[in-house]
Amino acid sequence: MPDIIQLLPDAVANQIAAGEVVQRPASAVKELVENAIDAGADKIQLILKDAGKSLMQVIDNGCGMSLTDARMSFERHATSKIKKADDLFAIRTMGFRGEALASIAAIAQVELKTRRHEDELGTCLQIEGSEVIKQEPCSTATGTSISVKNLFYNVPARRNFLKSNPVEMRHIIDEFQRISLANPHVFLTLHHDGQEVYHLPASGLKQRVVHLLGNNYNQRLVPVEEDTSIIKLHGFVGKPEFARKTRGEQFFFVNNRFIRDAYLNHAVLTAFEELLPDDSFPLYVLFIDIDPAKIDINVHPTKTEIKYQDEKAIYAIIRSAVKRALGKYNITPTLDFDQENSIGHLITEKPLGEIIQPTIAFNPDFNPFAAEKRTDREIPFLRNTAEHRTGAIPQNWDTLYQISKRETFIQQEIHEEKNISVNEQEVNKSSERQLFQIHNRFILSQIKSGFMLINQQSAHERVLYERFLIQLENHSGLSQQSLFPQSVTLNSSDFELLKELLTDIRALGFDIREFGKNTVVVEGIPADLNNATEHELLEHLLEGFKNNQAILKLNKRDNLARSLARNAAIKAGTKLSLEEMNLLIDQLFACQMPNLALNGKPVISTFTMNELLERFEK
Repeated sequence: MPDIIQLLPDAVANQIAAGEVVQRPASAVKELVENAIDAGADKIQLILKDAGKSLMQVIDNGCGMSLTDARMSFERHATSKIKKADDLFAIRTMGFRGEALASIAAIAQVELKTRRHEDELGTCLQIEGSEVIKQEPCSTATGTSISVKNLFYNVPARRNFLKSNPVEMRHIIDEFQRISLANPHVFLTLHHDGQEVYHLPASGLKQRVVHLLGNNYNQRLVPVEEDTSIIKLHGFVGKPEFARKTRGEQFFFVNNRFIRDAYLNHAVLTAFEELLPDDSFPLYVLFIDIDPAKIDINVHPTKTEIKYQDEKAIYAIIRSAVKRALGKYNITPTLDFDQENSIGHLITEKPLGEIIQPTIAFNPDFNPFAAEKRTDREIPFLRNTAEHRTGAIPQNWDTLYQISKRETFIQQEIHEEKNISVNEQEVNKSSERQLFQIHNRFILSQIKSGFMLINQQSAHERVLYERFLIQLENHSGLSQQSLFPQSVTLNSSDFELLKELLTDIRALGFDIREFGKNTVVVEGIPADLNNATEHELLEHLLEGFKNNQAILKLNKRDNLARSLARNAAIKAGTKLSLEEMNLLIDQLFACQMPNLALNGKPVISTFTMNELLERFEK
């Protein structure tokens, strides 16, 4: 039997290695921009086409390369960053393995132009699939320009797994933001399909955060600084009231390298204890400067995981520094021990001689029997969709009536198919119900076998969720037009996400159009959502979508319906009238799955008479 083990050709080995280094366009962007920073550039341009699938070009004014170095840079394990194994524990540069350019050249068409300051002419290289196609002198500016075209052109299976342009662009923006935050002294620009996405002049860290995330972040930042023998810590944390439902704005950097570390993240969260709402996450941009000999960054191919020698000490320092920063700016609750807390000091004493005769205010024209009975239209958050959307256009009443009939028919069909734990015959008619609201959180209703408790927030979320799913399916969401359209500016990542979801968002009743860089104009919002500003609605909708996407892996429409339902639903603590409670129960039992909350927990809990009697007979 002949020998069967053989060495792989270099081109095949490079393609295999590329699977670890380059998973998507964002991976290549990260490697190319970090190489430019390692070259000492203070001005870097990133140019993209089709979210990097057709073109990624990085132009820098760094040190450039000689002809020999230009050729060597595309060889596997060729690097200028380390020379011996001990150098791994003294690394201050971003790259060091010498795999990135070789991997990229194996799966793309690459053109490199580079020139050193002391050279009159530069070098031009063209490489396709690890093979050098052209090498010649050229006239070019000092520094390096590298173009990566048609990523995965020779690996169609990998190319087919790439996501849509908006999704890939969001990943690129995430990488670009991390590099930009780590290097505020570098002038960075990002262009996509001829449009300028970012223009970031060299600045301080706070200005860079504001440029990236938005001008409204200027007042949200609290500085953090700590200098110890173990680490130096500096950066910013966000004020607790601006915490979000997703972790997207949390950045840890170790020696200017972005990392992910659940342990250090927990240190920050514990510093915020009792200051954050449930399921909320604070903003932070924190930099740790530490002796490279005390860490190991060669743990993961993406270099986002690090091992530390003094992990517990670093945890304690971060927690203490963040807690002290919050206390310094009067954000943590404090006790004033100089103030006497006697109840007597809270009472304003009046002289005994001041005796005021009590009076009663009344309206002689008030007639309690003339008041009209409250209708569903007067219930702001529970009104019927079709009735609520009539607005002030009586001419279209017949069209809207047809919509109302159609939605009623759909609800009747759903009502017939439902399968819940509470028997339909057990629930009394609206006119016969005896309803009570408990602690403004639960609705208590008598049923034939005993009584039931309904979680009002979960119930309303279920009602809205199923309504929004129907609207997304039929594109039937109607819009409440704004008298004065509002412009809303988003950060680049959220703007790309909005463009990806725009068709479905419009199906829900949003009337939105693009209006310049990272800006949209909102001319109308869903008629059910008139209790928030346009900016709040979009921000909460996108935040909820990203949070669901990270945790639940839902499809787009289901995710949007959940996000909007949770945003628009009444909250625990909202006082409801008898009419509102009746209407909510009617709408809940018209749902397909009335007893299942969006978080998977029950909406309704029933108690039978036998259970009650057993409790009292014990």
